Amino acid sequence: MSRTIVTKVARATLRSLQGISRNTRITSTPFAAASLLPRATVPRFYSTAGPNGNMITPDKQPVQPKEEAAPTVVRAATELTDDEYHKLADQYMDRLVTHLEELQDEREDIDVEYSAGVLTVSFDDGIGTYVINKQPPNKQIWLSSPKSGPKRYDYVALGDGQNEKEGTAKGEWVYLRDNSTINQLFRDELQIDLSMPVGHYGEEEA
Repeated sequence: MSRTIVTKVARATLRSLQGISRNTRITSTPFAAASLLPRATVPRFYSTAGPNGNMITPDKQPVQPKEEAAPTVVRAATELTDDEYHKLADQYMDRLVTHLEELQDEREDIDVEYSAGVLTVSFDDGIGTYVINKQPPNKQIWLSSPKSGPKRYDYVALGDGQNEKEGTAKGEWVYLRDNSTINQLFRDELQIDLSMPVGHYGEEEA
């Protein structure tokens, strides 16, 4: 009887040891443990070869330098008293009328009229009529073009007025939206250069 009990105990002990041995091999094997872990996501990089065989990858794209915009010259209207405005505007209108009347004597397709401060310049070749006049409430000179529409010109002094001697500062009547002048409009639209004597258009100033 005692021998049978001893035999059963020995068999039970052997099975227990075998179970522990099997469990120990599974948990202690590094490959088996690693196979149970989730695989890490590895980022993929794609590249293409250019026509010259050089490899181009997203992190090796050439960086294009940014082009710097040319500085814009901002002009502002010069503050004028009423007397200064009328003096400057009348002087300009007188020069303009004189120049265009001289041009009228040279060409048959131009008709110039100046009355009550309003200057009209008509062209017979289908261009139309330009109207130029003073606008005292705004201290401006207004121009209406059959090609580009109405424009309002302000007087802009050239240079720093504080450093100019009284009465010697120069200026221009400027359309502040695009910094163009009346002379530029006549030159661009009519090929008339108001800065040159009649009959000398296209010649360089001495």
